Amino acid sequence: MQSSSHKPLLSFWQLWNMSLGFFGIQFGFALQNANVSRIFSTLGANPDDLSLFWLAAPVTGLLVQPIIGYLSDNTWHPVWGRRRPFFFVGALLASIALLLMPNSVSLWMAVIVLWLLDGAINVSMEPFRAFVGDKLGPRQQTAGFAMQTFFIGWGAVIASLLPTIFTHFGVSNDAGGGAIPDTVRYSFYAGGAVYFCAVLWTVLTAKETPPADLAAFRAEQQRSAGLGHALKEIFSGFAHMPKTMVQLAAVQFFTWIGLFAMWIYTTNAVAENVFGTTDAQSSAFQDAGNHVGVMFAVYSGVSALAAFILPVFARHTSRKFVHLVCLVIGGVSLFSIYAIRDLDSLYYPMIGIGIAWASILTMPYAILAGALPANRMGYYMGVFNFFIVIPQIVSGLLLGFVTKHWFAGHTVKTLMLGGVCMVVAGVLTLLVRDDAEQ
Repeated sequence: MQSSSHKPLLSFWQLWNMSLGFFGIQFGFALQNANVSRIFSTLGANPDDLSLFWLAAPVTGLLVQPIIGYLSDNTWHPVWGRRRPFFFVGALLASIALLLMPNSVSLWMAVIVLWLLDGAINVSMEPFRAFVGDKLGPRQQTAGFAMQTFFIGWGAVIASLLPTIFTHFGVSNDAGGGAIPDTVRYSFYAGGAVYFCAVLWTVLTAKETPPADLAAFRAEQQRSAGLGHALKEIFSGFAHMPKTMVQLAAVQFFTWIGLFAMWIYTTNAVAENVFGTTDAQSSAFQDAGNHVGVMFAVYSGVSALAAFILPVFARHTSRKFVHLVCLVIGGVSLFSIYAIRDLDSLYYPMIGIGIAWASILTMPYAILAGALPANRMGYYMGVFNFFIVIPQIVSGLLLGFVTKHWFAGHTVKTLMLGGVCMVVAGVLTLLVRDDAEQ
């Protein structure tokens, strides 16, 4: 691979093509985030157990991410390249899972499909982060991650709105008899098609640069072949993590506790706090689910716009300062949902959460990319995501207990706790060293 300081500057449309696949990935991810708790509840899940069922997602990521990162670092095909084989395979599996999810006939089937869906998303998503480090030098890395964030935002906007859009076209939003509403079903069908087509666009239009010394790369592949060597390499990397990654780990831990609380409990919190119901079979609960989809679309849309504004602020201040401010804004916004009883007013905190989300998807990765060795970019990006899935596992194990025993089942108070965690993450950003700014 070329050294990061000698990589050619890419045009706007080259950045566009290499990032478009993230539109499809986030389309599927947003459908999952906005609707899985609704699907679980409709199929009979107790609100106190939702966080346990969601453990499927982070546990899958914990297993998949470093392995896929390691494998993509050590892959080269003259036609498919380094990262694109993983884009394609992950997209194919995720599209199948998106078709299966709304056809779940039992709670446990839905949980199993979530394992498949989240694992497939990780297969295609993690190499996309390394893709930016592969193709872009330091001057364009922040712009590359910002372009990904743009597509993440708009993919999530459309996906989150789909159930409401289908409702307006007369599709049934009824969950009678514990059936998953047709609005959700058709949204997941559309998601499967969009996911696959968007990723395929990037696979076909974005080219990859072969290793600078292909013969040496092939020789290293031969030396490192075998499961035992691969596992040794994967686990040995933990002892040699760059200092910047260790510092960012604490920031990520508290950030993702806040986000996981939001994704798990917003539907139930809005249903109880604003619609006045905890009955997942009621029409009011399903209406709350649609409204939460619109709320999530708002924060995703804001993040798409903010993605190109935040790098400008970062150039005039620092990436650390921008991330600090954005996380504090997001945490205060999430906390404020507790005090809101009006439907339209629920959109205002989503603006602040959208600003935070744009920074979460851009600044940590831009800071990290400059601290990673080029030949292990995929592996360390996968390891970095341990610090996303570990807080999600902690949340899955503890948030249900906290909600039941500390907050008497009032999920809106769990959202408040998530807001506090996000503010803590912002403060911890002050401890991070950004090598590119030294």
